Parts: sequence; structure tokens; C-alpha cells
Amino acid sequence: MTSPRTQSPSTSIAPATSGPRWARWVGKFLARIVWNSNTAGSTRVPTKGPVILVSNHTSVLDGPLLMGTSPRPTHFLVKEEMFSGPIGWILKQAGQIPIDRNSGRTALQSALQVLKRGGVVGIFPEGVRGSGSVSQARAGAAWLAVQSNAAIIPVAALGTRRTGESVSKIPTPRRKVAFVFGHPIKTPDLGNLKRREQVRVTTRAIQRELSAHVARSVIATGLQLPEDQPLATATEAGEDSNRE
Repeated sequence: MTSPRTQSPSTSIAPATSGPRWARWVGKFLARIVWNSNTAGSTRVPTKGPVILVSNHTSVLDGPLLMGTSPRPTHFLVKEEMFSGPIGWILKQAGQIPIDRNSGRTALQSALQVLKRGGVVGIFPEGVRGSGSVSQARAGAAWLAVQSNAAIIPVAALGTRRTGESVSKIPTPRRKVAFVFGHPIKTPDLGNLKRREQVRVTTRAIQRELSAHVARSVIATGLQLPEDQPLATATEAGEDSNRE
């Protein structure tokens, strides 16, 4: 995703704060009753001020369950194709933000308005559902961080999809899943870098730290990512430099 150009606030409207409040209780029901969700590290999420939750993405269920396990009401960026029919109506009422993955300027401007009023935005930097190893990241989360100075909290979503399952498959009820919240990501000193370079450097930091956090969380929970692929050891994942 390329960095969006600055737009007038009048062209982007922040969603109402009421939606994520009730949607969070729906998410709690799904996370605690329908599925067996374990949550760790939620106290690492600042109780006040702007926060960006960055999570890996393997399943259609990641967003709803993360909404329920997040300690604060959250506005998620959701692909615009989901905003149709009954589900689309629910997403709109829940205050979620539709994003065109080819050009996310309008969505990012709306998310920025949420952060400017001290709210929480959830985003999947990988951009698509996949293995969840975070081998790549798009620039949207970094752009929001550079523009808002919000705290960036990595989240590992584990167990929502297993090897051999489709990215759209709904896991069986009461399956054990986990959401592990990490320490705030420390971005490099951006100094006098131009804005585009700040976004590039921050994107790399988010990709590296989120990937390492996911690898550590796999080891801690015993819940594997889908697809057979080698995972870094705890030390290779940066345990020594960012111990949890």
C-alpha cells in the first residue's frame, strides 16, 4: 500500500464510538462462549490515548474474536467486499471501517480521525489472510503510526485456522484459540527523515517485531500457525532484545 496523500478532514469521517462498544460484547460472547479463547498480555494495551493493534491474519474469525478480547473498543479496517448484505449492515453499525486494499486512502483517513480522538484502531498489516507468519507488511499501519504517534501493540492470533483449512472456514465451536498482546513496538529514531522514509522504516519495524512476537507466542501457547513451514526459535525471534 502506498502512503496516502493528505486529505481534508471533511473528506473522511470517523465512525461513531458507540458501535465498537456494543460490538465488543458480541465479540466477548463469541470469544468466551462459542469459542475457547485464551487471552494474554492485554494489560500491555494502554488504557488511554491512541492505540494501533497490529495482528497477524489467518482466518475470517480473527477480527470478531480480537474485537472481543481487546481490552478497549476497537475500530477495525475490514476489506470493503465484506460490507454487503446483512453482514455489511452489521459491520457498519459496529463502527468498522471498509478499506479498498488497492487504494486505502479514505479508510486510513477515517482511522486517523479515530486515533486523533484517542481511540483504538485494529489493522492486519499483511493485508490478506494467509499463514500468519507476517513475512511481509503493507504500509497502512505505519502511515497511521507516523501521522498519529499512537502506541503500536502487536497481537498474535493463533488457532483460528489449522493446516489444511480454508481461510474462510469457520472453526468448530469451542476450539481453543489464543490472542497474545505484546509490548509496544519501539520504532527506530526517525530523526529528520522525510515522511515517506519514516513510513518505510516504520513498516519494516512493524513487520519484523510482529513476526517475532507471533513466533514467540507460538512457542508459548503451543498453537501452531497453519501450513507447514519453519518458525524461528525464541532467540531468533528476538527474545533477547525484546523479552516478554
